[in-house]
Amino acid sequence: MPGLLDISPVIPVLVLHDHEAAVPVVEALRDGGVRLAEVTLRTPAAIEAIRRIAAEVEDVVVGAGTVVAPHQAAAAAKAGAEFLVTPGSSDQVYQACRDTGLPILPGAATVSEAMSLAERGHSELKFFPAEAAGGPAYLRAIAGPLPGLRFCPTGGITAESASGYLRLPNVACVGGSWLTPAEAVAAGDFARITALTRDFLTACRAGATA
Repeated sequence: MPGLLDISPVIPVLVLHDHEAAVPVVEALRDGGVRLAEVTLRTPAAIEAIRRIAAEVEDVVVGAGTVVAPHQAAAAAKAGAEFLVTPGSSDQVYQACRDTGLPILPGAATVSEAMSLAERGHSELKFFPAEAAGGPAYLRAIAGPLPGLRFCPTGGITAESASGYLRLPNVACVGGSWLTPAEAVAAGDFARITALTRDFLTACRAGATA
């Protein structure tokens, strides 16, 4: 998906149990400087959350993540998702995502999976589960044999460990939920989400110039 991974050094992964929180959470991220979000389809509130964000927050790109079944791809597209993210790439799920016409960020955890997706025309992939699958050392090791691929590592990454990934030449951005802690979302502490986002982006800029 050319361009998606260049929007921000982080793709916030939103786990929303109440769709009423969707718009204020995304607005808090936007106020902190991030203009895209991935709503994971792991909760019953996810599709309605995507619908509300797409309808009410014009300047944030919203996508659907953890697409693991064909019907989820169609439902997310109908709700207004602008991109789809998969943790892996089974044939049925991949084809369902393609059928929506939306850009896809497909997941890969092995060299064979990455090569298979490259053969399908993808140069930007999700690396999942990043920490469990080998972390920065793994991505550093495959940069040579797979020079045309860029990754968005997701899975177990924190604000502290993100920099180790972002320094790698084959990592365009990272994904994670640390910008939207569950307790802050539940409490409606959207100012904390904005502050966490600003602090992370400031750290990224400082690292880039160090």
